[in-house]
Amino acid sequence: MAATSLNDECVILLHGLGRTRRSMLVMEKKLRAQGYQVVNINYPSRHMPIDELAMVVIDQCLAITHKLGCHRLDFVTHSMGGILVRHYLRHQAIEQLHRVVMLGPPNQGSEVVDRLRHIPLFHWLHGPAASQLGTSGEDLPQQLGAVDFELGIIAGIRSINPLLSSLLPGQNDGKVSVENTKIEGMQDFITIPSTHTFMMRNPRVIDQVVHFLQFGRFDHTHPAHA
Repeated sequence: MAATSLNDECVILLHGLGRTRRSMLVMEKKLRAQGYQVVNINYPSRHMPIDELAMVVIDQCLAITHKLGCHRLDFVTHSMGGILVRHYLRHQAIEQLHRVVMLGPPNQGSEVVDRLRHIPLFHWLHGPAASQLGTSGEDLPQQLGAVDFELGIIAGIRSINPLLSSLLPGQNDGKVSVENTKIEGMQDFITIPSTHTFMMRNPRVIDQVVHFLQFGRFDHTHPAHA
């Protein structure tokens, strides 16, 4: 079915840590042009731990989609937003769930958090949720397990922060390594030459999001570095 006829399909956008809904406005505009209804809200990413955020924020979004009369739901998340979805779906089913696309998700945690979370300024700037995003077995991302829903992951491979990139192994987007975005059970995976900070506004990223929502796979016809 073409996306332009999916007037009863809602896409829930979840911004990342320390951001607002404004960071997802370009994505929202493109999805609306494709015929989707879109829910794009602010949430207090720096003021609650992830378990509280996940339940409060996603329940709020689901209530809005119910009022809109949506029969099928997708999520597009940036960074920590993806961890909220994983946490929620581990505890609550969403019957109307269709597909999920995560942009730069710390699905295995981030070594940046490992190195910096014990610094008082880090907690003051980023709040309790950020400190949960390390890579150890005790950290939340490692405890959520494999996914059992249709998931596509887009990882960035450019950085504008050489200091943070020096804390990360291999290719990375300045906040999360490519390898740590992956999770068992994902449907598809692709890298895009984009930074963590701006990937949700990158036209190539947005085109890949639309492609996955429509077909359940990314468009791999063009090389990642093109």
